[in-house]
Amino acid sequence: MTNEATLQKMIEMKFSGMVQAFKNTLQSNFRPDMTADELVGYLVDAEWEERQNRRLARLVKNATFRVQAAIEQVYTQPVRKIDKNLLFRLADCSWIKRGENTLITGPTGAGKSFIACALGNQATHYNIKTLYFNTNKMFSKLKMAKADGSYVKELKKIQKHPLLILDDFGLHPLDESSNLILLEILEDRYSVGATIVTSQFPIGDWHQLISNSTVADAICDRLVHNAHKIELEGDSMRKFKKT
Repeated sequence: MTNEATLQKMIEMKFSGMVQAFKNTLQSNFRPDMTADELVGYLVDAEWEERQNRRLARLVKNATFRVQAAIEQVYTQPVRKIDKNLLFRLADCSWIKRGENTLITGPTGAGKSFIACALGNQATHYNIKTLYFNTNKMFSKLKMAKADGSYVKELKKIQKHPLLILDDFGLHPLDESSNLILLEILEDRYSVGATIVTSQFPIGDWHQLISNSTVADAICDRLVHNAHKIELEGDSMRKFKKT
């Protein structure tokens, strides 16, 4: 079989990583002393890495993060009151597998969304499907879904993601419909899915943001129980080049 025929079969089988690696060996006479098993290992490794990169790119794209952020970029100077040890523990993503929540609070511009997206991006590197929402936009989307009959489908889509990020919680008043939607989402995720919530309001004030006190008890119980808490302080991070 000729090299051209081999390449064509790789292309037809959609082994794009292997195709490029094989081309490299042909063009540069890469390690002429390479044994057959070493060559096979090299080609398989190239294909595996290419598929992993494509999977990661899909996870990041489908997550629809507000900002592209990484844990290494988080600004951790003492003025922000960030517990570095907690941040590094969260970076291993084991809390997501345990179905725990992370709550991030602080004033406007404190970098809440950045940290949430950094944790979400970290999760994608562990092959964890993640979904980001501005909370108010999520409510609007799901209310429309109720009207057109796709509500159950949208809830199932959310439920399939081990990590859900709800950004800017409480920025707009929650009406009765939003209360019930949020409760239903959290009920589905309780102990089996992790949720990151950011808010400019202290956690102790969240109960007051929900119009129905009974529903507020249920929502806060599911969010706050055994949750990791990051309470940011300091000036707006928009004054800095990085968060």
